Amino acid sequence: MTNDYRIHAVRRWLYATAITVALTVAIGGATRLTESGLSITEWKPVTGVVPPMSAASWQEAYDQYLQIPEARTVHAGITLPQFKALYWWEWAHRLAGRVVGLVVALPFLFFWRRGWIPKPIFGRMLALPLLVGAQGALGWYMVSSGLSGRTSVSPYRLVAHLSLALLIFAIAVWTAGSLGRSGEPRRATGPVRQAVTMLTTLVVVTIVSGGFVAGLDAGRIFNEFPLMGGRVVPAGYDAGLGFRNFFENPVAAQFNHRLLAVLLTVLTFATGLVAERRWPPNVARWMRFAALVALVQATLGITTLLSGAAVGVAMGHQLGAVGLLTVLLLAGVEATDARA
Repeated sequence: MTNDYRIHAVRRWLYATAITVALTVAIGGATRLTESGLSITEWKPVTGVVPPMSAASWQEAYDQYLQIPEARTVHAGITLPQFKALYWWEWAHRLAGRVVGLVVALPFLFFWRRGWIPKPIFGRMLALPLLVGAQGALGWYMVSSGLSGRTSVSPYRLVAHLSLALLIFAIAVWTAGSLGRSGEPRRATGPVRQAVTMLTTLVVVTIVSGGFVAGLDAGRIFNEFPLMGGRVVPAGYDAGLGFRNFFENPVAAQFNHRLLAVLLTVLTFATGLVAERRWPPNVARWMRFAALVALVQATLGITTLLSGAAVGVAMGHQLGAVGLLTVLLLAGVEATDARA
C-alpha cells in the first residue's frame, strides 16, 4: 500500500467518525425534545442493543419506567403504546452511540495494527476510542440523574455529554483536515488566525448554551422573534439565582442563546466580507462558506422558535450548528496550515 492510500483511508475513517457523531447528536436532541431520554431505565452496553421482543419484555420495560418520577408527572397516565414511542427514540440514540463506538474502535485497531497511523497524531487517535468509551459512561451518568428525585436529567450533565461529543467531533474533523497536507506552508497572519479561533470558540459556546436551552425545556417558551414577551429583555430574566441564573433559569437560557446566536451570525457574516477582500484565498473560501452556513443556521434557529421547537426543524438546527463548526474548524486548518 502506498502512503497516500493509507492517509486517504485514515482521513475517510475520521470523516466517518465525525458524521456518525453529528447524527448521534441530532438524534440525542430529538430524544430530549420528545422527552424520551429516560424511557430506558437500565444501562446494558452490550445486550441493550436488542429491544424488547415480546409482550412480556415490553411490559417489564414499561413497568420499570412507571417507577421513575417522570412517568408519574411529565408523562402521567402514559399508556404502553405511548411508552413504546418514547422507547424507540432513546433506543435509536443509544444504538447510534454504539455505532459511533464501532466506527471509531474497529478501524483504529486495524490501522494501529498495520502501522498506518502517522506517529505525530497517534496520541490523538488513541484518545478517540477512549473518549467514546467515556462518552457512553457519561451518557448513563446523565440518564441516572433523572431516575430518582428529578423529573428530567440534570442540565449540567446533559451539557457535559454534549460537550464531550463536540470534542470528539472536533478532533476528528481537525485531524482529517490537516492530514497529508503538502506544498509550501501558507500560514495566515496572526489577526486572521485569531479571528477564526474567536469565531470557532463562539460557535462552541453558542452550541453549549443551546444545550442548556434543551436541558431546561426552554425552547418552547417565548416562541416569537425578535422580542420575548414583547420585550427585548424578557420578564423573569433574573430569577434571583445569582450566577446560576445563566444555567438554571429557562428564560435566561433562551435569551442568552438568542443573543449569542445573533452575535455569532453577525460576526461570521462580517468576517466573511472582510475575508473576501483581505484574507488569503484558501482561508477566504472557507469564510465565505461559513457566512452562508451562519445565515442558514440563523434561519433554522428562528424557524425552530416559531414552530415551538418542532422535532424535525430542531434537528435541522442542531445539524446546522455542527455544520458551521465544521466549516470554521476547516478554516482554522487553512489559517494555521495545520499538518499531520
